[in-house]
Amino acid sequence: MISVLLQMAATIAMGLLWRRFEFGGWSAERARGALTTSVYYFFLPALVLAVLWRAPLGVDTVKISLSAATGILVSMAAMVLVGRMMTLSRPLFGALLLAASFPNATYMGLPLLASLFGDPGKAIAIQYDLFASTPLLLSLGILLAARFGNHNEQIHPVKSLLRVPPLWAALLGSLLNLTGVPQPDWAAAFLDRIGGAVVPIMLVALGMSLRLATLMPRHLRTVSPALAIQLLLMPTAVLGMTTLLGLTGDLKMAVVLEGATPVMVLGLVLCDRFGLDTEAYATTATASTLLALVTLPLWHYLLA
Repeated sequence: MISVLLQMAATIAMGLLWRRFEFGGWSAERARGALTTSVYYFFLPALVLAVLWRAPLGVDTVKISLSAATGILVSMAAMVLVGRMMTLSRPLFGALLLAASFPNATYMGLPLLASLFGDPGKAIAIQYDLFASTPLLLSLGILLAARFGNHNEQIHPVKSLLRVPPLWAALLGSLLNLTGVPQPDWAAAFLDRIGGAVVPIMLVALGMSLRLATLMPRHLRTVSPALAIQLLLMPTAVLGMTTLLGLTGDLKMAVVLEGATPVMVLGLVLCDRFGLDTEAYATTATASTLLALVTLPLWHYLLA
């Protein structure tokens, strides 16, 4: 685990270096937009299709999704309770609510599980994200962001879901898998080659998203409840659900590690879009990513 995280940290550091030096005259925000857009529309759908086409799908898929949804909903409820005891503006409360509720299941979870468990790990991360986390984010998450933010946008959660290329790839891959359509060698080679770009690109983009300048003591005090909920309560809730559902071994460990990943970076886009407190969210995402380099090995040790 330590070796895996060090490799991931080195790749994330490349994104931080880009944020500092703006290689080629490209700002980190501009470069990150180009990278993540290519991943979103091309590389990640190819990886999702390749993995889910040949992954073992069945009862465990339902258990993974239920465990993921439990972690998200328990964390969201906890942040609502804590937030009521704090003096928070609506945009700040909305930002912390998103930060506490949605893990970085793809940008960090996918590389982590791929390194630890290979193709089965990729399948678990994809199922965790696309069958639970993403649908909840683009429905309940967007509704909450719209409620607490300052914006004039009309909200259509169903349309938001229908515009997610990796989700369509997941549905297609699952359909081909469950109907017994074999994956041709040429298709496997092509999809694996394209999908292989996902992990390094996402880690570099993650580094570009981190904002170290926001890690000020006064900001950290404000976001500390969301940090505790995301890094401690969520994996605990996921662990409880996986135990209740009877998951064991590497499968159980992988699902809990997904729940233990830091704050989802995509939330920055939602904060900008709906007028939430982007700076507070950036502080939470950055701090949780750094802290996860310590908490993830601890969870791995406890589960092992």
